[in-house]
Amino acid sequence: MRKLFIAILMIVSMTASAAVDENFYIFLCFGQSNMEGNARPEAQDLVSPGPRFLLMPAVDDPQRGRKMGEWCEAVPPLCRPNTGLTPADWFGRTLVASLPENIKIGVIHVAIGGIDIKGFLPDSIDSYVKRAPGWMKGMLEAYDNNPYKRLVTLAKKAQKDGVIKGILMHQGETNTGDPKWAGMVKQVYDNLCADLKLKPEEVNLYAGNIVQAGGKGVCIGCKKQIDELPLTLHTSQVISSDDCTNGPDRLHFDAAGYRELGCRYGEAVARFLGYEPVRPHIDMPKKIEVPADAFIAETTVPGNEFPKVDKEGRAYFRIEAPQARKVVLDICNKKYDMIPDGKGAHLAVTDPLPVGFHYYFMNIGGVNFIDPATETFFGCNREAGGIEIPEGAEGDYYRPQQSVPAGQVRSIYYFSKEQNTWRHAMVYTPAEYELKKYKKKRYPVLYLQHGMGEDETGWSKQGHMQHIMDNAIASGEAVPMIVVMESGDIKAPFNFAGGGSNRQGESQYGASFYPVLLNDLIPYIDANFRTKTDRDNRAMAGLSWGGHQTFDVVLNNLDKFAWLGTFSGAIFGLDVKTAYNGVFANADEFNKKIHYMYMNWGSDDFIKSGDIVKALRELGVKVDANESKGTAHEWLTWRRGLKEFIPHLFK
Repeated sequence: MRKLFIAILMIVSMTASAAVDENFYIFLCFGQSNMEGNARPEAQDLVSPGPRFLLMPAVDDPQRGRKMGEWCEAVPPLCRPNTGLTPADWFGRTLVASLPENIKIGVIHVAIGGIDIKGFLPDSIDSYVKRAPGWMKGMLEAYDNNPYKRLVTLAKKAQKDGVIKGILMHQGETNTGDPKWAGMVKQVYDNLCADLKLKPEEVNLYAGNIVQAGGKGVCIGCKKQIDELPLTLHTSQVISSDDCTNGPDRLHFDAAGYRELGCRYGEAVARFLGYEPVRPHIDMPKKIEVPADAFIAETTVPGNEFPKVDKEGRAYFRIEAPQARKVVLDICNKKYDMIPDGKGAHLAVTDPLPVGFHYYFMNIGGVNFIDPATETFFGCNREAGGIEIPEGAEGDYYRPQQSVPAGQVRSIYYFSKEQNTWRHAMVYTPAEYELKKYKKKRYPVLYLQHGMGEDETGWSKQGHMQHIMDNAIASGEAVPMIVVMESGDIKAPFNFAGGGSNRQGESQYGASFYPVLLNDLIPYIDANFRTKTDRDNRAMAGLSWGGHQTFDVVLNNLDKFAWLGTFSGAIFGLDVKTAYNGVFANADEFNKKIHYMYMNWGSDDFIKSGDIVKALRELGVKVDANESKGTAHEWLTWRRGLKEFIPHLFK
């Protein structure tokens, strides 16, 4: 019986011994926040390296189905559920790429942000836990207030599956300037070797250096003591952090920095094991080079260096968003992924943009927001960022000129009896309006409307209407006039999905403005400004949906208006023979009442008026028209339209 028992013990012993895979290399990882992982993993970090790189979790992670002490594929986070990318992630990937395919890599990862090296010394841990700061207590509790014991307990379990081949450490920032630090690191190492029966000559300690940040790292004083660690512990090897990129706090690496440092850990271990290191593929961030001749856009808020524009019309954008995993730039119907610079900022460069003004947004997590470095403009049914891509000298007509007297754009409030509320409008008065010699002069009025999703400030902010007027009046091309701009009740979007008609003359969108204009605004302007009040001295024009409104108002009120213009007018479903009670049918009568009618659109516009112009001319209606070359549904089209329209007014 005794012989049988001994035989059974021998068989069990042999079976247990056989369970240890000599080709399963295990590494212990410990330290503080840079080993814990501070950067958010990016897409390439979250792709599983496969079954050759495994993690034995040191804590449970129910969300990912991980249980403490049970091997799983090593996908971040390796430390605890809410930690980030660590050097160990790309350390393991580097070894998988460098070592033969029959070798597996396993890591056990215990780290606590801000922990002193004493937190890994068995004879110090109890007192350390008692005086630990409040923010650290939860992390300590995750390891039952003894991170060293958790590491050793799991390491012993792992030794039943494989062989411990090294110890990775990243710690020291908390002990910056501590002359006893190296000695305490040696104590931790010696304890691990003793408790796990490791041979020091076969199991190195690999110590990563701190964030340097070009010599401005918060704990840069720690670099020297880490560099000198091999003088105290001859089986240690320091992993350089030279040129490893960092986050904006200059204390933690960014994702690219963790990848680089992790690869260096892996290369050092591969060489020690006798293999030629092979780096895994890493998607390197694209570097955006801003040309020296790029200039700050005129729409940039003073004090900012971006947005910029180069001579090819490319725009360069930059935003500080250190916690953002992905930032998207949305401009001119194209989205650009912004590139992290490794220092907390994201940058983007666009394709060459058309000259003129363009709205744009930035986006994080699906939410559009305004670039804080740009002036804001009301467009797209909300406040938006905007950038001006300058024309050459041909754009001088919408720029202020030093020799040209400047008119005023006034912000006024008036009470609407139609809606029983106060409303806001912008009013342009020509330069001469304030001069004493013209104090009795009265002026014709142009009512000028913006487009859908914009507001009454659009023509003066985005359109530079006042400069167009000043320059045209000064050159004698246009007569001095007053220009009135109102919101028109079209700041909110048209509800296409709600079944409302957008056919000319039938849409209710913006129609609430018509009685306000006729019964409140025009009487207010005539009562408070020196205007000519007859129809021959009143014009109306509008861009996009403002053109739609212009048709509705003027063609139903020919007793009040004698001049008509649209710029990319949103005029749909128009039967010129029957529209507006057949107003176009008698061309001779119409031509007598409307002294000048003008329509323009862009060559790349999605709203064009060419067919309407052709149909009107076939009826004998006099209509002037022009297609803006190289522009779309945008402010440059409408600036050009206004410039061409106003010289014909009130003459």
